[in-house]
Amino acid sequence: MGMYGDWFIMLVAGAFLLFWAYRGFYRWLHQPANVNRLTLGKGGELAEDDENIQFLERSGYEVISGKHRVPIGIELDGQSLNSRLYIDYIAEQDGKMYIVKAARERMPMDWTGSGVRDRLLVYSLLLPECAGVLFVDVKEQIIRRIIFDISD
Repeated sequence: MGMYGDWFIMLVAGAFLLFWAYRGFYRWLHQPANVNRLTLGKGGELAEDDENIQFLERSGYEVISGKHRVPIGIELDGQSLNSRLYIDYIAEQDGKMYIVKAARERMPMDWTGSGVRDRLLVYSLLLPECAGVLFVDVKEQIIRRIIFDISD
């Protein structure tokens, strides 16, 4: 190639490295502080005879993931505590993903604004890329779609 060809290749490589460094810096600069994104793994196995899954599928949702266990470490006055959150399913409809919580007899849902907030807002905040939360009650044959809008 010659001397000019070598300089051209070095110039292109340098421009690429500058562009790559600029993009990385730009992303770092515009990312909100302390954002730790939760990435869910594969999830639990989907049982074919699960009535919640069957009800969701009859209602037009595709269940794409089973039960997820999200461990939470807590420090209380210097003492370490452990807890966890459970997500029953992840479902999808029309290209939108939803977190699914199934109704339980021992934990009845309070359908007031504060009751819904206290019980389900944490899931929406945990996975902001999801469109909302689905509350499935097979016994009552209802699926309630909850979408939280946090405005300033």
